Amino acid sequence: MTKIIKDTQYANWIQALKQQFRQSQLKAVIKVNQALLQFYWQLGGEILEKQKKTQWGEGFIPQLSKDLMAEFPAVKGFSVRNLKYIRQWRSFYAAIGQQAVAQLCQLPWGHNLAIISKTQDHQEALYYVQQSLNHGWSRAVLVHQMESGLWQREGMAVTNFEQTLPAIQSDLAQQSLKDPYIFDFLTLSVDHSERELEQSLVKHITQFLLELGSGFAYMGQQVPIAVGERDFYLDLLFYHTQLHCYVVIELKINDFEPEYAGKLNFYIKAVDEQLRRAGDLPTIGLLLCKNKDRMVVEYALSDINKPIGVSEYQLTKSLPKDLKPSLPSVEDIEAEFETELLGSHEKNHKES
Repeated sequence: MTKIIKDTQYANWIQALKQQFRQSQLKAVIKVNQALLQFYWQLGGEILEKQKKTQWGEGFIPQLSKDLMAEFPAVKGFSVRNLKYIRQWRSFYAAIGQQAVAQLCQLPWGHNLAIISKTQDHQEALYYVQQSLNHGWSRAVLVHQMESGLWQREGMAVTNFEQTLPAIQSDLAQQSLKDPYIFDFLTLSVDHSERELEQSLVKHITQFLLELGSGFAYMGQQVPIAVGERDFYLDLLFYHTQLHCYVVIELKINDFEPEYAGKLNFYIKAVDEQLRRAGDLPTIGLLLCKNKDRMVVEYALSDINKPIGVSEYQLTKSLPKDLKPSLPSVEDIEAEFETELLGSHEKNHKES
């Protein structure tokens, strides 16, 4: 027995079994969640229909809650409060199609409630639904993205991509940049230097990557580039896994000046010449500055032959402590739904 327990082959096998079981648990929980939300969708529609066509009055939902909870005492989702949320959720999305409904039902109920409470219309709401599904945002990350106005900021950087990139890459590159970027996870003095800003961003690289968005892979800071007999240093270098290109980020603590674009153009050319390999698409530059005059930026970029985007950055508010930009664990999802879906099995067992 001792020999089996210490055997490496056995240890690896049992570890694989545990992982497989966790994955099966995750699939089961997701499937139950989808069934629950499909039921909520139908229930919300029926509540709206009954209230429209009957004279049951204000006591309808409390009575419905009482009757359902009497039959299913361990299920928390039939409280008066949650029934009203179900009605509000269905009413909010009254005009969407079945494909969009299917997407809603893939998200946890808590995510759905957060979205309808913080968005203005179903178009904006469905954007956050899709982003949550694409990136596996936890509720804390989702709420932060909504409160930071991601919907309004995405794709808003001033760029020359249309003139300098192929159409397919240009559109995706435009949507990959924001304006402004919000670095509310930094604590900097009013008179901070560019180097302090750069070092702080690298120190908080997880939050920085979250704000940059999906696809950015960090390659380094103060990356040396030799041109002629001189050495130059890129503030920050990334590789974008969806755009398949390098991204050079330059930081400026001052307002935009036309000469900044010329310097970044120089850096992009150097990266294209020295780092770009077969299969890599043209390198993109992102200039982050404190403020900008849009007309000045457009004028400065008009004759630049390398793809550059210019955005502002802001240092405000504070980031939630429990950010989890990856897919939630099985335990997270189970905790989210066990009270709504299955009730307390142990409690029923003790009472029986």
